Amino acid sequence: MKPALTSKKPRYPTSWQDLPSGLLLQQVVAERLREPSRHWFGYHLLQVGQLSASIALPECPIKHKVSVHNGLGKAPGITAKTRQLPIMERCIDACVLAFELDFAQDPHQILREVNRVMMPDGHLALIGFNPLSLAGLAKYIPLRADSLLHDARCFSMMRIKDWMHLLGFEIVEERCLLHTELLFDRQVNPDNKFQRWASHYCRWFGSVYILIGKKREIPLSLQKPKWSPKPAFIAKQANI
Repeated sequence: MKPALTSKKPRYPTSWQDLPSGLLLQQVVAERLREPSRHWFGYHLLQVGQLSASIALPECPIKHKVSVHNGLGKAPGITAKTRQLPIMERCIDACVLAFELDFAQDPHQILREVNRVMMPDGHLALIGFNPLSLAGLAKYIPLRADSLLHDARCFSMMRIKDWMHLLGFEIVEERCLLHTELLFDRQVNPDNKFQRWASHYCRWFGSVYILIGKKREIPLSLQKPKWSPKPAFIAKQANI
């Protein structure tokens, strides 16, 4: 298993157009997040990274949306390192991470920062490339060397779920999308006959996965001491 921390800095996408079939990915991810986002409640929603900042969630009840990214693109928001979020602890009610871990040197630190700023019972939506898919295999094919798919680290769903469980997140929804190689820019209809068949019979081999977790914290409860009545002092009379 390859280590999560790497010394090599992957090329980072500044917009969805930098990814192969990027506009299609943006459309499909936004559509699949539409229904889950209806159940996110609170005051603040955080979108981490350039790609996350470009996802519109019009049906999400959380009105205040803020994005944090490295400032390389044109997305509005706070310019900062995503591994050092300039946000106070326990103030974010929902968070979106779109392909941020796939192009990060230290994905563990990004998840730790997200966990730090999130409120208990907050929702985390994490999107990434599935290595057990056509796209995960295509990244090793020596074609289209300029494609950012070759730089994507493609962590498996099981590994990401393990990281989330260690931070106290309960996985409430998981799904895979788009059974295609994503190496060439071509139009793919996500609702065509093959995509519907693959989603039904090969559902875990989609090129893109979406994991939605809910942060769980067990509250501390005071343990009441067991009080026992103190025995009364009674003097014993001596027999004379």
